[in-house]
Amino acid sequence: MTVHLVGAGPGDPELLTIRALRLIESADVIVYDRLADAAIVALALPSAELIDVGKAPGKSTPQELISALLVHLGREGREVVRLKGGDPFVFGRGGEEALALAEAGVAFTIVPGVSSSLAAPAAANIPVTQRGVARSVTIVTGTCGDGHDAPEWSALAPLLDAGGTVVVLMGVANRRSYVDLLLAGGASPDIAVAVIERATTPAERIVRTTLAELPDARITNPATIVIGHVVNVGDQLTARLATSLANAH
Repeated sequence: MTVHLVGAGPGDPELLTIRALRLIESADVIVYDRLADAAIVALALPSAELIDVGKAPGKSTPQELISALLVHLGREGREVVRLKGGDPFVFGRGGEEALALAEAGVAFTIVPGVSSSLAAPAAANIPVTQRGVARSVTIVTGTCGDGHDAPEWSALAPLLDAGGTVVVLMGVANRRSYVDLLLAGGASPDIAVAVIERATTPAERIVRTTLAELPDARITNPATIVIGHVVNVGDQLTARLATSLANAH
């Protein structure tokens, strides 16, 4: 049997890959994250064992225990789905879990998922790249635990002013700190920002603000933060769509 590291996508069950759906519907055990939508976990067999190892501020399952659990379940010979929000290899610690399984001699597969770093902006009509507006996109984490190095925020400031897009995952709690670093690096305080909470789900909420105002914006986890001129493109697309729909009626 095999441990499958499966990307659950940004939230909407219809954005699962066909392979992810098939594995979820046939698994003996599903080990799932907090960001794996309940509607997706509910696709499991009634007989499947469901294990919640979600990570949340102030309450978190240690990564070492998760990896050890996957090794243990894999050695038991059961079909295991490790269900991770978004894509397993985009700030999902899928690489760490794959290494632990490989070192233990447990067979595994990687099933890519739609990352919220791209799906959340798209859900808000924001193209992360746009000819003449943004020719690059940088995805960073706003949370750096376990002693890992933080992103070089000051180095990202010139990218923003040159037309780049920065997408921040897990960036709600520490936003004041990295906004200060971006501003110190020369980023414009007026550059547009969009915060997409619970993207692609019925609870989706979009907050538009500026870089300088982001620290005081009323936003909650989980959220994807998009910084750059493409946010204005998204506003234009949304406005034009609303006008077109109104004229159609």
